[in-house]
This record gives sequence, structure tokens and C-alpha cells, in this order.
Amino acid sequence: MQSSRRVFTVSCMRTSPIRASYSPFFGGSQRMYATADSLRDKLNEVVPKEQARVKKFKQDFGEFNLGSYTVSQVYGGMRGIKALVTETSLLDAEEGIRFRGYTIPECQKLLPKAKGGSEPLPEGLLWLLATGEVPTENQVRNLTAELSERSKKFPSHVSKILKGLPTSMHPMTQFVIGISALQTESKFAAAYAAGVNKREYWQYYFEDSLDLISFLPRVAAEIYRNTYHGGKLIDPDYSLDMGANFAKMLGFEDEQFKELLRLYLVIHSDHEGGNVSAHSTHLVGSALSDPYLSFAAGMTGLAGPLHGLANQEVLRFIMKLREKFNNQDVSNEEVTKELWNILNKGQVIPGYGHAVLRKTDPRYTCQQEFALKHLPNDPLFKLVKQLYDIVPGVLTEHGKTANPWPNVDAHSGVLLQYYNLKEENYYTVLFGVSRALGVLPSLLWDRAHGLPIERPKSVTTEWLEAAAKKAGAVPAGSAAAAAGAK
Repeated sequence: MQSSRRVFTVSCMRTSPIRASYSPFFGGSQRMYATADSLRDKLNEVVPKEQARVKKFKQDFGEFNLGSYTVSQVYGGMRGIKALVTETSLLDAEEGIRFRGYTIPECQKLLPKAKGGSEPLPEGLLWLLATGEVPTENQVRNLTAELSERSKKFPSHVSKILKGLPTSMHPMTQFVIGISALQTESKFAAAYAAGVNKREYWQYYFEDSLDLISFLPRVAAEIYRNTYHGGKLIDPDYSLDMGANFAKMLGFEDEQFKELLRLYLVIHSDHEGGNVSAHSTHLVGSALSDPYLSFAAGMTGLAGPLHGLANQEVLRFIMKLREKFNNQDVSNEEVTKELWNILNKGQVIPGYGHAVLRKTDPRYTCQQEFALKHLPNDPLFKLVKQLYDIVPGVLTEHGKTANPWPNVDAHSGVLLQYYNLKEENYYTVLFGVSRALGVLPSLLWDRAHGLPIERPKSVTTEWLEAAAKKAGAVPAGSAAAAAGAK
């Protein structure tokens, strides 16, 4: 039985709530397709069941010990410490991401597609992440229509603010400003000020989340058109799905690009809750900041070079490498030699390695499959594929990388370049629109479960030294430690 189908693991709350409720482990049949035709109706059905489930679990296993952690983990970005509950996805070091228990290939197969398309619609993934259930085509059509209707209420003052920003400002800075300006529309903020019962918080988070998701493609498109196309905006087409309408507002009509954008929005949506953008959104939301403010915080994290900006670094690396080879195809031996030159200078090969993954990122794999289908002879793609065949072996021999395999950033920029979206400073904004599909449903569930404000305990180095001394710990590598090991 696949690991994603297990009901109880050490990290317990990461499997799909609906999947667990109907699992054969409980003597029932698995339930795949949802029944209610609106997302709100489905959540009204699902939320009470999950609230009861989590309440009972906490009562029964609240004192269950999830494990210990070390000083190195405390100083090392809390890697490996199981300290968050995020219902929407689970990242396995060997297998990669699962969205509510489903792998990316499974999502590509099961989620509804646009007419004539082969990639999953982002709206379908939004339903899956919010409810834990694979939606029907009718449910996705209804959700698409609902998001289109909500987007018609896009506030005009946001367009004026975006238009007034200098085009020299980084697109991600503009994106955060645009999201913050949308906060005037927060229904949760208004309800909280009016004294709404806390049991209803999640419903207002739902309203804000869907409104925000409906607004984001327009914010992102206006930033793109203002910054790179002289402020010539393109009106939305409310009859289109999210990916196709976003592409249109950006200025792209190519059907393959629409398919790429749908795939891009799906695979960048969620990567469990410990990454910077997801955790920042959760953390700020735990203070009952509304979804607009919480998501804006997450996007400031995504703008960091070690998070969302990584795809820009990878693309620049690949293009610089191509230029070094005089824009010609070269042998594996020549590529290998240049990679060693880079490593011997103390530099890194961007796009390879991941904090959790220890195999090729499945988000990379599905992009490679898209490229093989649509642009197999593109020179930059051929170099990306060549690097995939060479880099893991070089990094393994180099011996300083725990994971020598490519991550999602190793591929996405080359695909966007092929379809003439060449402004790499903008790529992280696309990432941000996608990430809303994961972190906002997660935020909704935070409020449904009544999670408290996040407030971990911090200590000083002096405190840690005293604790180690009091426990009689001996320095690693010392004679005492060696004697103890014997």
C-alpha cells in the first residue's frame, strides 16, 4: 500500500482528511469524487467532520511524543523538526510532493482539464487542496465561474496604485504592494471588527481567500504590462479558465503557453508548510491577520534569493553557460569540465539540491515531459536535459551535496523563455500567483481547526551551553565521546 494512503504516521495530520475518513483502514471504501457543486457547500459538509476528527485525535493522542531534536537542528533552520500541521500537502524525501495524497502524475491524470487540453486546471487543484477530494468537471466549471464573478469586483484603486509605481521597482515588490492594497476588500477584517463568533472565522477566511485568488492574476498581469509593455493593459475575458485568462491578460494567445501556465500554476502551488512562503503565511495568519495581509507576508518570503528568486538564478546560469559555449551544442565532456571549473571556484550549480528531497523533484520531471512533447529541439532545453544527465554525477563525486538531483527551478525558466516570456525578474510573480492556491486553503483550515497564535520558545547560546553542561554532554570528537561510543 502506498505511503500516501496510510492513516497514521508520526506526522499524523498530513494525510488527506477525507481520504483518511473513508480509508479501508476504517472498514469503508475510499471516496474519490466530491458531490456538492459549490466549494462552499462542500466545505460546509467537510469542515465539521474534520473539526470533530482533530478534536478527538488531540484528546486521544495529545501527549504522544513526536521525537527529539538536536542543537544542530535548532541552529540549522529547524530542518527535520516536526512542528507544523499543514493539511494540503506532504513532501516525501524520496517520492516528492503529494497534494492531499496524490502525486503530480496522479493529479495530471485525475483533475479536470480545459477543452482540448491535457494539463490539469488550477481550479481543480484548488478544490482538491481545500477539500481533500478530486472534483468533478461540473464542480470545476462552477468554481471557475465563481472565481470569474468574484474577479469582476477588482478594486480600481489597486490599478491606480500599481500604475504609479516606478517600472524600475522589482515585480515582486510591486506584487506585495498590490496584495496589500487589496486588503481594503477583506471580509474577515470587517467581520472581526464587528465581533463575529470565532467559530465562523474560517467562513470569512474562505471568502477572502477566494476573492484574493480571483484578483491575483489581474494584479500580476497589470504589473507585467506596466513594467514591460508601457502600461498597455489587456482586459480580462471572464469566460476563460484561470490559466487561459491570466495568459490573455499577460498578452499571450498561444494555446501551448496556456497549457504551460496551467501546469505551472498547479505544480508551484504547495510544498507542505515549512517552506518560507507557506510558513510565513501561516505564522502571520495565526495572529488573525486577514488572508490579504498573511499572503502579502508570505510573498515577501517568496521574494528571497533562497526561495522564489532561485528560478531566475538558474535561468541566468543556463544562458551564461550557453554563451560560454558560443551558443553551440557541446559534448558531455566539455560540459563536465566547465562544471568542475565552477565548483573549484567555490561556486554552486543552481537548480540542484533541495532541503528535503533526495531524488529528482517530480515538478522538474513533469516540466521535462512537457518540453519533450512541445519543444524537444529547443537549444536551452537540450542544455537543461544535458545538465540533468551530467550534474548529479559531478555533484556526487564532489561530495558536498546531500541531494545532487534537480529541483523545480532547474527547468521552469527555460520553458517560459521558449514562449517569449523572457523577463526573468517577473518569474517569481508567476510563482506567487500559484502559491496562493496552496497556502490560502491551508490558512482556511488553520482557522477551521482554531489553531492558536504561533509562539515557539527561543533560547540563547548561553542557555544551550548551560543545558548541555547540566546534562553532562561531552563534545563531539573528544576522547570522552570516543570512549562512550565504545
